[in-house]
Amino acid sequence: MHRVVALVRPVQSTFELGCAVEVFGTKRSGVPEHYAFETCTETPGPVPTTGGYAISVLQDLSALEAADTVIIPGWLPVEEPLSDPVRRAVLRAHARGARLVTICSGVFALARTGLLDGRSATTHWARAEQLRREFPRVRVEPDRLYVDHGDVATSAGAGAGFDLCLHLVRHDHGAAYAALLARHMVLPPHREGGQAQYAPPPPPGDALGGLLGWADERLETPLSVDDLAAYLGVSPRTLARRFADQLGTSPGAWLLSRRVAAARTLLEETDLPVEAIAARVGLSSAVNLRRRFRDRTGTTPGAYRRAFRVP
Repeated sequence: MHRVVALVRPVQSTFELGCAVEVFGTKRSGVPEHYAFETCTETPGPVPTTGGYAISVLQDLSALEAADTVIIPGWLPVEEPLSDPVRRAVLRAHARGARLVTICSGVFALARTGLLDGRSATTHWARAEQLRREFPRVRVEPDRLYVDHGDVATSAGAGAGFDLCLHLVRHDHGAAYAALLARHMVLPPHREGGQAQYAPPPPPGDALGGLLGWADERLETPLSVDDLAAYLGVSPRTLARRFADQLGTSPGAWLLSRRVAAARTLLEETDLPVEAIAARVGLSSAVNLRRRFRDRTGTTPGAYRRAFRVP
C-alpha cells in the first residue's frame, strides 16, 4: 500500500484537506484500495479549521518518516513561517524519496524549504503574484492547474487539488483506475495540468490617459496598435514603452486579452453563437475566436460555456 500522509496545521483549510481525503483516504465499494491515508501535525491534538470546528490529529511529525507521499493541503496564513521541526521533517522525507505535494496555498510552505528554487510551481491565481514576490527563485506559472516534477508537485486553488491528486493516481496506477475513482467522485477523469485557471479578467482600469477604457468600449471594431497610439498622440514605439512600463505587456497582447475576456463574458451570460461573439469582440470569425480562445484559456469556447454558463 502506498502511504499518503497529510501534514495539517492550525488553521487547517477543510476543502484542501478534503481533496486529499476523498482521493486517497475514502473507501469505495468496487474500487480497489491502493493507498493508506493518514494525517499528522507538529503538536498532536485538536487542530482548528477554517470551518469553525476542530479535528483531532493524533500523529506527530514522525509519521512523515514512512510516507511515500507527503501532502501539504493548504497553509494559512500563507505568511506563517515553517518551524524548524516541520522544515527538517519535510526535507528528510524528500531526501529519502517521498513525493511532496501541495494543494493551493500549501506551496508557500514548500517554497520555504528551498526545494522549489529554480523550478516551476503554481498556486491559486489570486496568490500567484505574492508567491512570485516572496520567492523570486521560484518560476511561478499562474495559468497552470498543476505542475508535477515527479518528486514535488503543486496545484492551483480549490478544484485543481482534485485534478492534481487524480493525476498522481493516474501516474501510480494507470488511467483506468483513475477514471474509475473519478466516476465514483462524479468528477471529470482528467484535466491536463497546462489547462489555464479560470481567473476573472482584470478590469481595464484608468491607466494610460483613459486609453484602456476607450479601447475596451470599441472591441467590436478593428482596432490596431496604430489606432491606440493615435488616441494618445504618440508613436507606436512610445506606446509600446508605456505599456511595458505600466502594464508589463505589449499593446497587441493587451488588446487580444481584452477581446478574449469579452468573449468569456458573452459565453457566460448570453446564448449568442460563437460566430456572433467573434464579431462582437473584434476577432472576425469563429475560427479565429476558437484559436485565440484556446491559446489563452487552454479550452474551447463551447467547453467554457458548458462549464460557466450563467443560468
